[in-house]
Amino acid sequence: MTNEVKDEQLNTTASLKRKQHKAEKAETKENKKTWWVQIRLFPIWLRIILVSTLVVGAIAAGLTIGYGYVGDGNPKDALKWETWQHILDILNGKQS
Repeated sequence: MTNEVKDEQLNTTASLKRKQHKAEKAETKENKKTWWVQIRLFPIWLRIILVSTLVVGAIAAGLTIGYGYVGDGNPKDALKWETWQHILDILNGKQS
């Protein structure tokens, strides 16, 4: 029986501590009421341009590596329009 009494006491003290902690937290939130402004290092428009540039660069790098080194072609040819026109012609069935 003493174990049950100890368990009940521990449960009640734990629940009281939780309630006190929640009350203190609510009090500090009400008392703080400080407003702060987040200053961005890079503006959003600059982030969009930067991410777009990085995406285009990653695509170009992937094309040159894939076409030039993995595919045994000339890496510079991967970025030429004639290469892509030839690939599109093959896909559309206009082989010459």
